[in-house]
Amino acid sequence: MSCGSKVVVKAGRYIYLVAQRYFDASRLIKINRPSLGEDVAPKHLEEIRANPLFAATNDESFATLVRGAYVQNFPPHTELITEGEPADFLHIVSTGCVELFSNWRDRETSMTFLGENATFILAATIKDRPYLMSARTLNKSRVIMVPSQDIRTVFERDSDFAKSIVFELASCYRASVKSTKNIKLRTSLERLANYILQLRRDQETNDQVVLELEKRKIASFLGMTPENLSRAFASLKNHGVEVDGQTVIIKDVVALTAFAKPALLIDG
Repeated sequence: MSCGSKVVVKAGRYIYLVAQRYFDASRLIKINRPSLGEDVAPKHLEEIRANPLFAATNDESFATLVRGAYVQNFPPHTELITEGEPADFLHIVSTGCVELFSNWRDRETSMTFLGENATFILAATIKDRPYLMSARTLNKSRVIMVPSQDIRTVFERDSDFAKSIVFELASCYRASVKSTKNIKLRTSLERLANYILQLRRDQETNDQVVLELEKRKIASFLGMTPENLSRAFASLKNHGVEVDGQTVIIKDVVALTAFAKPALLIDG
């Protein structure tokens, strides 16, 4: 599962935004990088540099990217961005898990879940457009925030960084197409069966997997109601699956695979 910011925001502007979201501004760690003085946190620079998006940038471009960047630890269930707001920052998940979600009237849906090294929302950052999704932490998470204006500045002058951006956007696009095909071409039961098989591959297990997300989150991500998810789990007993709390026991992986029919162009 997987992917996914307007003028340069000065420190005062950023602190104001953070205060609006009930964060203590004193917890922010500024990466001040005109020079490598003692006040710079090298571990944070290394953390950003190691991200695939920034690995190919030259030193000058990297200095521009991190001159206004922040690294922030957020507690669980913290809203990081809200759909419709200006994309002031590109966010990168360093550790933890972030949910991208969207609301319409009184309905809410989970779009995707992001882990280590995932970015959000790059398309809004590059196009200087409002966020199309909101984001919140599911557990304690460390997030890197890079001003969008700096991203666009380096994108225009550094071809290697531009290639990394294009590759990331292409990956996100392909993931979006696969997700759409999964929702439109499969029944809810088939989606759940393939979700379990994907967890089995991710967790590298044979006979059981752990549901790391709340079942209501899984249901939303798969385009189901919690009640439909419960019925779907019950129906999968006929295909070698049993559920015990957050543990899914796969008693017959051959039968489950035969029913799910995983496809490279959807699940690969």
